[in-house]
Amino acid sequence: MKEREAATSVPMLANYFRSGVPDPATPLSEVEFVALDLETTGLEPRQSGIVSVGLVPFTLRRIRVAGAGYWVVRPRRTLDEASVLIHRITHEGLAAAPRFSAVLPELLQALAGRVVVVHYRHIERPFLDQACRRWFGEGIEFPLIDTMALEGWMLRRGRTRLQRLADRLGWRRRASLRLGTCRERYHLPAYGAHHAMTDALATAELFQAQVAWHLSPDWRLEQLWL
Repeated sequence: MKEREAATSVPMLANYFRSGVPDPATPLSEVEFVALDLETTGLEPRQSGIVSVGLVPFTLRRIRVAGAGYWVVRPRRTLDEASVLIHRITHEGLAAAPRFSAVLPELLQALAGRVVVVHYRHIERPFLDQACRRWFGEGIEFPLIDTMALEGWMLRRGRTRLQRLADRLGWRRRASLRLGTCRERYHLPAYGAHHAMTDALATAELFQAQVAWHLSPDWRLEQLWL
């Protein structure tokens, strides 16, 4: 982060990198997290755009809903029918929405100094990096914790050698790692899917449950972040 701060020519990114990240040895109980979710027009960052952003700051003890943020933004490319069916944001709903660059300062401020938590890391980090490259000519990077990857690891850890062999050979149906299904394992309430604000809240609650059920608040940050 210090190297990126020194190298960037964009003041907004310099301020973000200056905030740094917690020490890797910090216990999870002492970390300030922020759950982040993006709804997009597709899955390929270079060909798709962001249509909404939701975030919720939290710790293992408390979710700060009052500090949550939600933005609908107008992508560069037109929406297709498939993406509208998923996130239910229409062309009419985007007509008066700002471009992503207008919400980026507030978004970076909300992420600064916190550890990002997502469900499926191949969306939020690459899409934000690509968006920054479009607007600034420079990308962004940050460590994160992926609740999907964490759930997959915990499910594999709890299986016998014979069960793991059956999984590899395709003899057993693999357990779903969708956000809603993961929450069901912890008896968390069902929320509507594909709304950035709701999914961010759902991810924060899921991570708290994962730590409470399977890990410990004393685990170090470096054991989980990617």
